[in-house]
Amino acid sequence: MINRFLGVGAVMLAIAAAASAQDANDRAVIVTASNTAANQLLIYSPAGTLLNVIPTQGQGGVSGNAGGIAQDHDRLAVVNFGSGNVSVFVKEFEHSALRLESVIPALASPVSVAFSGDHLYILSTTRVESHPIDGRGVSAGTDGTAGLLVADGSAAQVGVVGGQLIISEKSNVIETVQLDRRGAVTGKATLVNHIPANVNAPFGLVTHGNDAYVTIAHADEISLVRNNDVLTVTGSGTQHAPCWLALDGAFLFSANSPSKTVSRYAVYGRVITQDAAVAATFAGNPTDIAYRAGLAAVVDANGTVSHVSIFSVDGDGNLGLQGVATINNAATNGVAIVRDDGDLDY
Repeated sequence: MINRFLGVGAVMLAIAAAASAQDANDRAVIVTASNTAANQLLIYSPAGTLLNVIPTQGQGGVSGNAGGIAQDHDRLAVVNFGSGNVSVFVKEFEHSALRLESVIPALASPVSVAFSGDHLYILSTTRVESHPIDGRGVSAGTDGTAGLLVADGSAAQVGVVGGQLIISEKSNVIETVQLDRRGAVTGKATLVNHIPANVNAPFGLVTHGNDAYVTIAHADEISLVRNNDVLTVTGSGTQHAPCWLALDGAFLFSANSPSKTVSRYAVYGRVITQDAAVAATFAGNPTDIAYRAGLAAVVDANGTVSHVSIFSVDGDGNLGLQGVATINNAATNGVAIVRDDGDLDY
């Protein structure tokens, strides 16, 4: 278990010092979750230094998923699979520090979370649900819910695309659920059209505007979904089982779990082109990836320990290793990059 704890004051000083640096990459922290019986939020500097450990007040235990941590502006959500709830952290505007705001019950064991506008969306093993956000925080009650098409426990990730949620279930389903004008879940889940005939285990996804990129891990493919249709399918070449995705600008990165690598793709329109089969390598199998505004972070596990690898990303999409943190358990899950750019919109 992690045994290094720094006080809240130390974290405030660390983030404030980072915010004063000239390099924008330094104005960020990287967060992951221990995913242990007593789940914890782990906060790292871009150099891989552990800054703080905050209990989520829930139980971990999720696996085979992505998006177990989501962040939007001043809030961050973390799934607690074992206790069937989601912890919401908020940034303290005065001190530039994260603190636990609330623990939100889910309708079943949660595996993935996403924010959009004034809603938090929780994907569980059997359902997806929407929770409104107002001045008092994230509501403990739902304003919409829908059952999954398969609902056999294979749910992997949820994202927001256009006026819909898009969901992957590893039992060969990519589906969408409509949102009403408020952003609440409405209606039933619908199967995406033109899913490839060789579909085998949709895993991770990432969204931008009306586009969603979804991995078909066991078919070694990445697909583009737009307006409920699969438009493009691209093979992963020499790298096997692209599982998790991160997107920022023109670069799409896939974490290829059995190959212990990250690949880089250029994306535009309907095109997905692999331009670096191996952009980075790891000691263990990657379990999630995040990419935002010049930084990338990858979590991997090798059966005994986990690692958080943190990279700078240049204008050509090249990854430069900045730091690696080792965590003394193999269950670590989810990763997000939280920026502090002065206006607290990170």
